[in-house]
Amino acid sequence: MATEVKVPTLGESVTEATVGQWLKKPGDAVKADEPIVSLETDKVAVDVPAPAAGTLGDIVAKEGDTVEVGALLAYVNEGAAAAAAPAAAPAPAAKAEAATPAPAASAPADEDEGGNLTLSPAVRRLVLEHGLDPSKIKGTGKDGRLTKDDVVAAAAAGTAKAAASAPAATPAAAAPAAGPSRAQERVKMTRLRQTVAKRLKEAQNNAALLTTYNDVDMTNVIEARAKYKDLFEKKHGVRLGFMGFFTKAVCMALRDIPGVNAQIEGDEIVYNDFADISVAVSAPNGLVVPVIRNAESLSVAEIEKTIGSFGKKAKEGTLTMEDMKGGTFTISNGGVFGSLLSSPIINPPQSAVLGLHRIEDRPVVRDGQIVIRPMMYLALSYDHRLIDGREAVTFLVAVKNAIEDPTRLLIDL
Repeated sequence: MATEVKVPTLGESVTEATVGQWLKKPGDAVKADEPIVSLETDKVAVDVPAPAAGTLGDIVAKEGDTVEVGALLAYVNEGAAAAAAPAAAPAPAAKAEAATPAPAASAPADEDEGGNLTLSPAVRRLVLEHGLDPSKIKGTGKDGRLTKDDVVAAAAAGTAKAAASAPAATPAAAAPAAGPSRAQERVKMTRLRQTVAKRLKEAQNNAALLTTYNDVDMTNVIEARAKYKDLFEKKHGVRLGFMGFFTKAVCMALRDIPGVNAQIEGDEIVYNDFADISVAVSAPNGLVVPVIRNAESLSVAEIEKTIGSFGKKAKEGTLTMEDMKGGTFTISNGGVFGSLLSSPIINPPQSAVLGLHRIEDRPVVRDGQIVIRPMMYLALSYDHRLIDGREAVTFLVAVKNAIEDPTRLLIDL
C-alpha cells in the first residue's frame, strides 16, 4: 500500500514553496513522522515528515521544483511492499550509478561514509572545495546534519581532511595546470534569497531611505558585563551579551520617539504601543529575522534567552513562521562579523533599523584629554517619509546615552 506525501499547510499567506533537499532516497527505510524532505518557503525551511512507516517510493517533486500547498511530493510504501523494498533497492541504484558516471566523482561528499550522511548542495560544494571528509566533521544542525558553519570551522581548523581522495586528485590536477582557472558554476537562488532580494529592492524603491550615524563609548557596558557575566549565567543559564542592553535601550528610545516604531499603511500612519524587535540571526541558508515579542516588558535575561533560542533554532533550521512574523523595529549586529560601518536597509513594512558594528579601541577626547576607549559606530536607517531627521537623531542619542550609562536602563531614564 502506498501513502501519498503532500505539501502541508505552510503558514498564513504562504501558498507555495521550493523543494530544497530530499533527506531520503527511494528505497530508504523511513519511520512515521521522520523528516524526509525539506521545503524552502519565503522565510524558513520546513521539514515534511513521513505519514507512515515503510520505505520511500517514487519521488514526484524534484529538488528545485516549486510546489503548492497540497501538491504531491512522493509516496511511502507501507506493509509487505515496504519490507521488500530495501532488498530490491540496491539493483536500481547500481544501474543509476553505472549510467551516470559524472556524479560518482563527487561521491565522497554524498555517500554514506560510516554514517548515513545527507548533505545539502551548499554543504556538499564546500566539502569538495576544501577536500574534507564529511564523516569526520561533527554536525550541529538538526538531527546532526552538517551546516556550512561546521564545514568552514573544520576547514579553518585543518581537520577532517579527505586522506584517500587527496593523493588521487593531485596527479590529475597537475596535468591541466597550464594557466589560471576560469571555471564557472551556476547555482539557482534559494527561495529565501530570492525573497530577500525582492524585499530589499522594494524597500529601496518605495521608501525614502536615509541613514544617520553616531558612535557610542562601550566602556561601562563592557565593565558591567565583565563584572556580572558569571553570576548572570549561573542564575539565568544564559550568557550575558550586548544585545540585551541594546534591546532594552532601543525599547526605551522607541517609547520616547514613537514615530520610529510606526509604519505607513496607505495614507495612514500606524503607531504601535508595543515593541516587537526583529533581531537579525545568521542561518545556514542566509540571514533571518525572528521577532522578540513585547520586548519592552522583558528583562535583559529574558531577552538574552529568547535570542539564544533563536540562534539555536536558526542553526538547526527549526525556525517557524510564527517566529518570523511581524516586527516593528529591527536590530542588525554586523559587528559579530567584523563590520566597522554600514548602512542597513529597512525591513518593510517597518520604518527603521539599527545597525550595530564592531567594538574598536579609538582615541577620543574626555575632559580635555585624549584617551583610548572601546567605541562602536551606530547606524540608524529610516524611512524619511515618516521619520524626520530630528526624530532620528534624538532616537540615536537616547540609545547612546543608555548604553554609555547603563544605570539609565534600571531607573528608566
